[in-house]
Amino acid sequence: MSTPSGFDELIHPSTRLSVVALLAATEWADFPFIRDSLSLSDSALSKQLHTLEEAGYLEIRKEGGGRKRRTKVRLTSRGRTAFEGHVAALRAIVEGAGPAAAAVPATESAAAASGTGQQQQRAEAGR
Repeated sequence: MSTPSGFDELIHPSTRLSVVALLAATEWADFPFIRDSLSLSDSALSKQLHTLEEAGYLEIRKEGGGRKRRTKVRLTSRGRTAFEGHVAALRAIVEGAGPAAAAVPATESAAAASGTGQQQQRAEAGR
């Protein structure tokens, strides 16, 4: 299967995808809001923001000075277009897998689920 058009390797890692998805729903977001919403450390978020900014996907603005300095972030139009294209590509991948998953006979699905349940029961009994 080939990768659909619009799939963006830069956005795809889960942390960056979460950052971009959060920013797609807002005009500007404060650094602490993003950090807390995604349960990231300051350094982890800074690294991801820097990577996305270098690609032209984000604009970062620092306001104020000293202890009152605030960092605000927003998606650029390029970032928004890349995110929308990536989401469309992910949908195409999922939709492409749909008919194959539906083709599995119900008895095989039930057997697989039963086997998983038995494995889970054994794991719980071993605790």
